[in-house]
Amino acid sequence: MKNRLSLLGGLTVNQFLQEYWQKKPLLIRQAVPAFNGLLNPQQLISLACTDDVQARLVTQSRGKFALQHAPFEAGDFDALGKTKWTVLVQGVNHYLPEAAALLKRFAFIPHARLDDLMVSYAPKGGGVGPHFDSYDVFLLQGHGHRRWQISQQKDQTLVADAPLRILKDFRVEQEWVLAPGDMLYLPPHCAHNGIAEDDCMTYSIGFRTPAYQELAEQFLVYLQDRIAVSGMYADPDLETQKHPSEISAAMLRQTEQAINRVRWDQEDIANFLGCYLSEPKPHIFFDAPDRPLSQAKFRQAIQKRGVRLDLKSQMLCHTGWIFMNGEAHRVGKRDYSVLRALADERELPALEDCADAVSELLYQWYQDGYIVPN
Repeated sequence: MKNRLSLLGGLTVNQFLQEYWQKKPLLIRQAVPAFNGLLNPQQLISLACTDDVQARLVTQSRGKFALQHAPFEAGDFDALGKTKWTVLVQGVNHYLPEAAALLKRFAFIPHARLDDLMVSYAPKGGGVGPHFDSYDVFLLQGHGHRRWQISQQKDQTLVADAPLRILKDFRVEQEWVLAPGDMLYLPPHCAHNGIAEDDCMTYSIGFRTPAYQELAEQFLVYLQDRIAVSGMYADPDLETQKHPSEISAAMLRQTEQAINRVRWDQEDIANFLGCYLSEPKPHIFFDAPDRPLSQAKFRQAIQKRGVRLDLKSQMLCHTGWIFMNGEAHRVGKRDYSVLRALADERELPALEDCADAVSELLYQWYQDGYIVPN
């Protein structure tokens, strides 16, 4: 972590985390030298027209914005003419190996924080208006040039009844034109406005920041299948009440005592986070192999060539627990070391000395479509 990275403008990872991460913007010229993107505009539009892909189309006319969501057809884009517009495609790393490889450059941020790679294309003048996000993002310029205007203003009042979260009073404090390979890091709530200077594509590496309310709600959902409170309400000493519609103090007290027996510890919270943060988004589905290998042939294959995660898989771990796409698995110390390496690198080389327990778990994931042999 002490090496200076061109990706971070010559900063070390620790310098970046201490001085910029969640604190202030950072412009990095030639963060990825010679980078010109991973796909062209037509390929991105084709991806936006693919089933189960999350995509949005933003158009701008006379200062007003309109928003459409996928599914799209190619004709939807042909009909735009000279309109100012932008197409944004989420989760490109789920469909393009080169996009997944690009995300590996950002592994100095824990996988549990990674959301996805969004790619946008806009002809000259296109953009989505001045706005702010509640998450961290690296904006890497691919093909073309984009002008970025930013502000760390406190006023985050939005335009009423707009289909997008457009800032009502955006006051530009800094601006730059980014060329291919340039990158801008923005912390949460930093207002920004990107305007295409020509036909341009931007690669947005986003990092999720779940609200505590969201985590608390989902933790309670997680607990409901894992708690057991024995006994039933009973009131053998029931007394008459002046007002039968009132809930009595005795009933409240007994119920409070029962609910107070619900307990959780740090391991429960860690397992919840592992399952919740690795859970695939609702639109993501996995395809089982059409002609699956037998378990014996699968083991031979991974012993020779190794294994890799499916592009859509999310794998996390914590002290003896492995989390794969929302599922939790308790493993032994030696097995944990092997599987953690898979989670870290998203692939493993030849597994010549593969333990039975690891082989069986990998085979289960292979049948589910979560992993594939190299």
